Amino acid sequence: MSNKNYAFGKTNFILLAIGLAIIIIGFILMSGGATTDEAFNPAIFDARHIKVAPVITFLGFVSIIVAIVYKPKKDKEMSSKEMGSKEKSSKEISNRK
Repeated sequence: MSNKNYAFGKTNFILLAIGLAIIIIGFILMSGGATTDEAFNPAIFDARHIKVAPVITFLGFVSIIVAIVYKPKKDKEMSSKEMGSKEKSSKEISNRK
C-alpha cells in the first residue's frame, strides 16, 4: 500500500467533527419558542436564544477554522525533513556548478 499525502490527517477530521457537533448544538439551542398569530410567546427573547446559542455557534465555526489550519506534529517534522532534503539537494546542485 502506498503512503499518500492527504491534506487532512485523522486529527483534522476529528476536530472538524467536533466543530460540526458544536455548530449543531448551537442551532438546536436557537430553535424553539415559536410565536403564532394567535399567541405571542416571549420565550423567543430568552438569553438562550439571543446570547448563548449564537456564541456557541460562533465557537463552532472558529473550531472548524482551527481544524482546517491545524497541522499535526508528525506532519511538521516530515515537512521540515523534506525542506532539509530540498535544501541539501539545492546546495549539491550549486556545488556541482
